[in-house]
Amino acid sequence: MEEIRMKTKSPVLAGQLADADIRTLRVFKTVVECAGFTLAAVELNVTRSAVSLAMADLEQRLSIRLCERGRGGFAMTTQGREVYRQTQKLLAALDEFRSGINLIHFHLKGELNIGITDSLVTMPQMRISNALAQLNKLGPDVQINIQMIPPKEIENGVLDGHLHTGIIPVLKTIEGLKYNALYDEKSFLYCSKDHHLFGVNDNNISNIRLKDFNAVVPAYDQTEEISALHQKLNPLATSTDREGVAFLILTGRYLGYLPDHYAKRWVNEGKMRAILPQTMTYQTHFATITKKGIVPNPVLENYLEQLKGSP
Repeated sequence: MEEIRMKTKSPVLAGQLADADIRTLRVFKTVVECAGFTLAAVELNVTRSAVSLAMADLEQRLSIRLCERGRGGFAMTTQGREVYRQTQKLLAALDEFRSGINLIHFHLKGELNIGITDSLVTMPQMRISNALAQLNKLGPDVQINIQMIPPKEIENGVLDGHLHTGIIPVLKTIEGLKYNALYDEKSFLYCSKDHHLFGVNDNNISNIRLKDFNAVVPAYDQTEEISALHQKLNPLATSTDREGVAFLILTGRYLGYLPDHYAKRWVNEGKMRAILPQTMTYQTHFATITKKGIVPNPVLENYLEQLKGSP
């Protein structure tokens, strides 16, 4: 009769294991490995009574006497040793599951197509380079494709989907794009050492009509503030990128605006100087753009997160 009752008895753990059960099993494992409640309490940084209560709850939950404790000291029961073996298997499986999930998140695969306006590599912050380096560490198999193109083409590329993201100067916002501020960039009006104004003191330049000197201006839209500064010059040349502007400035025949970080090498070599830096200057706000409503892409999300956290 006893054997029949054992077969028909409902399993003690017929339901799902709760988080509390897992925590209690971890306490039990620590108790076994520390050979007692006192050392286990120290290891877990809890009180001895908390350990004792957890063990009592587990024994009640399993309907099994796990250990003997008393004057004779701590000793595992036969059933307790079996529960310990099963606990080791369960917790090891949980840790393996957790590691596997983490691997899915961090072993990135796929490609990242980025559009970048020219000359950002000379920005002292190096945020883009740092973010790409971190992305490569987490996903060495990710293929990174960079296109150096004008801002308008980057916006169109992100909108039509052939670019995952881009970094552009924010001149105006476009519906359908999401903007995340990245950094600000300062630009100044420069001339080369072969230009008439190179050796003229700024105090005297303020009395000279800048309209009398040829200038190179960007061949793409600008903010009203920037356009107003360009209107003070005589724009006889245009360029789609900063390298073209630098080429023309270095001829000694043109004035032009360049970011300070980009012009720095020529300034340090004595080949360029800024004219009226207190007034002939403007600031450009750069942002990362992505398409609104896109399906989450682990590679893109990771890159943007790295970019956000880069110094």
